Amino acid sequence: MINQFLMIITLISIWFSLTMSLLILTGAAHFWLKNSRTKSIVEKLPRYPLITVVVPAHNEELVIAQTVEAILNMNYPQARVEVMLFADNCSDHTYEVMKDIKQLPKYQMRNVKIIKRKGSGGKAGVLNDALKTAQGEYIAVYDADAMPEKNALYFLVAEALKDPTRHVAAFGRNKTRNATQNFLTRCINQEIVVTQRIQHIGLWHLFKIGRIPGTNFIINTEFVKSIGGWRNGALTEDTDISFKIMQSGKLIALAYNSEAFQQEPENLKAYYLQRKRWAKGNYEVVIANFKHLFDRSNWRVKFETFYYVSTFLWFNCAIILSDIIFFSNVVVLSLGLFIPNLQLPFMFSASNVYIAQILFFNWGLMILLYLLQISMALVTQFGQATPEQIWLGLASYFSYSQLFIIVSISAVCSVTLDRILHRDGNVWVKTKRFND
Repeated sequence: MINQFLMIITLISIWFSLTMSLLILTGAAHFWLKNSRTKSIVEKLPRYPLITVVVPAHNEELVIAQTVEAILNMNYPQARVEVMLFADNCSDHTYEVMKDIKQLPKYQMRNVKIIKRKGSGGKAGVLNDALKTAQGEYIAVYDADAMPEKNALYFLVAEALKDPTRHVAAFGRNKTRNATQNFLTRCINQEIVVTQRIQHIGLWHLFKIGRIPGTNFIINTEFVKSIGGWRNGALTEDTDISFKIMQSGKLIALAYNSEAFQQEPENLKAYYLQRKRWAKGNYEVVIANFKHLFDRSNWRVKFETFYYVSTFLWFNCAIILSDIIFFSNVVVLSLGLFIPNLQLPFMFSASNVYIAQILFFNWGLMILLYLLQISMALVTQFGQATPEQIWLGLASYFSYSQLFIIVSISAVCSVTLDRILHRDGNVWVKTKRFND
């Protein structure tokens, strides 16, 4: 009886997950069918608000020079850009590299401030410090490894100015600058392309729901002050403030043609530590906002809370149960070739194998939808849609994508122990950088 109950719950959960994914995919497909032939034209804006560009950097000597130069070379009036570079508790030469860039003859007249910071709070702490002295109408944030494309800031501002009262923030997309380094970075690149070109596009097109990423976004300075700034020490300060914005009834607008190129982990250890930090931060945000499912909060907050709970908890549990059921039946079926009269552990009756067939069918649907998302995302990205990418997607389903389950389980255990043992779970583990 328990086995049958678990099978029914697992099947319903998987079908619901597939339905949600197909809904978002349909929204993204409709958006791209409407906009795929639209040219990104840089026209004169009605006005050019002053922008304070903030770059938090902790031991980033390997990548900071390229990022700062890319920011200073963006296509936006130089007199309307204030740049604040934070060498945050650095023990390497990040501060010296920043000074060297500022002293180059072509940048000596630019409004660049370099701050050697010794405070606490991590990235959120840096952003709150910048908030105190920023002169800009908007704050733009770029991580130390995120090189913005020349028109990235222009497109962010253009999107915010379409409806400045409601669009208190605008975000672009981020691309992997070391995508061809190895199998892991190729898989991460596919994941990011799907996230940016399918999930973000679909959610914005269908529900006007945006999510501030860690980099390549702008946010109205006075609005940030009105909501109390960023939460110091937050592992995912971007997700945390996204919920605050939605709770206020304002929008985070998508500027899909604003791009930045960021570096991704090149080995499993760096990947695991980064993604575990992200997962823990997202779980903390889900726990903090879970109550909004049952109160009179903004409907977008309810939707996002449900989406996060479903993605990080419900669907993960369903996939784990599905794997256990599937492999248990496969093992018993295999043993049945040598040992007669073995009964499958997960069946609706002793005389059929329908449940195994249904799970095989579910697995086939999940793989098909996974590849369909990748294919659609890649065709919207110039030069990405190749046969090799499809084979990579198939290989990543059985390898890379399964790592998410391991990371999620580890993050859940860590968050649980943090609360039981009353320990500080907001310990920031820096992502390792590489020369590229």
